[in-house]
Amino acid sequence: MYATMLRIRRAEERARELYAAGRIPGFIHLSIGQEAVAAGVCAPLRRDDYLLSTHRGHGHLIAKGGSLRGFMAELYGRATGCCKGKGGSMHIADASVGYLGANGVLTSGCVLAPGVGQSIQMRGTDQVAVTVFGDGAANRGPFHEGVNLAALWRVPVVFVCENNFWASTTAHDLSTAGGSIAARAAGYGIPGATVDGNDVLAVYDAMESAVARARAGQGPSLIEARTVRFMGHFEGDPQGYRSRGEVEAGRQRDPIARLRAHLEGANLLDAAHAARVAAAVEAEVQDAVDFAESSPLPAPEDALQDLFVHYPWTD
Repeated sequence: MYATMLRIRRAEERARELYAAGRIPGFIHLSIGQEAVAAGVCAPLRRDDYLLSTHRGHGHLIAKGGSLRGFMAELYGRATGCCKGKGGSMHIADASVGYLGANGVLTSGCVLAPGVGQSIQMRGTDQVAVTVFGDGAANRGPFHEGVNLAALWRVPVVFVCENNFWASTTAHDLSTAGGSIAARAAGYGIPGATVDGNDVLAVYDAMESAVARARAGQGPSLIEARTVRFMGHFEGDPQGYRSRGEVEAGRQRDPIARLRAHLEGANLLDAAHAARVAAAVEAEVQDAVDFAESSPLPAPEDALQDLFVHYPWTD
């Protein structure tokens, strides 16, 4: 999980640099500071489990096992990207690792995940579906519709609210009654837990319990992971809506530094080992950038491919 968080951090830091230099087109939303949620959520999952994400989904893809090469090439809009350059940052997906995609439609995963869970039930497997969404999404109707359906159908779904306390530029305290999103689980008769989203071990423990419950056929759970995003809502956001002190306080709880300190204190990591991990991650990220920049753009006619599903009985 330490290496996973470091991989997410360095990949997004490079993406930020490349975007500022005009080498990455479009629009990006970074999750720098929130790496413990992605790593802790995905660590208990199997490759064949499913994850549905948000517009801030880079870390979730990487933590689920997605290729860094495919990720970076997709940001560049290249034909070798995991969506052939057509998804970009906000609609990146990789079904080969069970990552059913980021989504620019707020709260979409909350209504898609129960359908994925029903598919699991109908096929009789012990897979699990997970949907991650923000605190702002938790105040939209589809959140309640999705949790309600999942609870009624007892589908193997884990709802994870990645609460960074800002719905775009609106503060959590000004928009969310009751104070706790996890407490809403009681209204649907399912377990709800609030955890420190900057403590990857706490996220992992809560997730492991929810995943085990889902696999055992006991239905959905709701986890609220409270975290801090170090960057703005989108890259280039001036962040006039919050104080610098909030971000600095969040940096004091940096999830990567916290886990490293824990591992060092338990004599599981030393400076030499940490340096090797960092060097390996840096080399992997640089390889992904080189791969993306040397990859071709999609051909114009490729815009007409992948638009429809072709069933066996059709041409």
